[in-house]
Amino acid sequence: MLPIFESILPIFLLVVLGVMLKRWRAIDRDMWNGLEQLGFYVLFPCLLFTTLAKAEFSGIAAGSVAVSSIGSVTLIALLLALSWPLFRAAGVSGSSFTSVFQTSTRWNAFIALAIGEKLYGQQSLALVALVATLIIIPLNFYNIAMLIWFGGGSRSLKTFLWKVLTNPMIIGSALGVAVNLLEIPLYRPVMQTAELVASSSLSLGLILVGAGLKLADALQPRPLALLPVFLKLVFMPVVMTAAAYALGMRGELLMTITMGASVPTAMNGYVLAKQMGGDAPLYAAVATLQTVASFFTIPIVLAAAAYLAGG
Repeated sequence: MLPIFESILPIFLLVVLGVMLKRWRAIDRDMWNGLEQLGFYVLFPCLLFTTLAKAEFSGIAAGSVAVSSIGSVTLIALLLALSWPLFRAAGVSGSSFTSVFQTSTRWNAFIALAIGEKLYGQQSLALVALVATLIIIPLNFYNIAMLIWFGGGSRSLKTFLWKVLTNPMIIGSALGVAVNLLEIPLYRPVMQTAELVASSSLSLGLILVGAGLKLADALQPRPLALLPVFLKLVFMPVVMTAAAYALGMRGELLMTITMGASVPTAMNGYVLAKQMGGDAPLYAAVATLQTVASFFTIPIVLAAAAYLAGG
């Protein structure tokens, strides 16, 4: 477990750097919103596009990966949706329920991509990007549907479809897969430009994760905030690893699937919570708790999965 811990330590040190830079008064606080938008609309979509456009999928059991990843997040989303009567009986509001739902199902692809590349190299990076492509549409579908239904906003189908189809990560992923599968030739200088843009996305993305954390919210967390910590960091890895193992995945393939499932929730869900009537403070608190806890849970989860991976 120590080698795994040391391998992911640089990733979390970048997150810590983001925490410190956000609180450094020499840096204009208004800068962070612009950087978040740059990452969401440009840098991260570029990374997904370039990774998927160049990826070699012939050695990846894409069908099994699709079934295990989409099936697992769908199962967890369905179980959470069906549990709403229990939350309501416990006095949880609809807006708070949406934040529990989001933080239990969303995953931070910035952290997953960085760890995958650090631990297992380019092939793992391509696999994480593939998983991100496969689950990004259903995840946005489920989460936006919950926010529309419980968040108190408009339940317009047009609004729902627009938010899903205009998601820059979906667009970047779809374009990358299309270029790869259709073997569309790209002018080399254009591709190199996209690669240069993408090269800054992981490190900046991790710094932005740290900048977005709300440490004060994590010091005295609401009891409700602890549930999605368990669901995302323990339950989801168990479900997705079991599904991948049952479908015959072993070795680095299984380890990468497990690693992707074990990372904390994505910070972009916080923006959606603010925009669509969710409980944004609860989301921020959960995201902070999960990020801190994952520093310890990811090595444990990966060490446990290593026993299965060799089977």
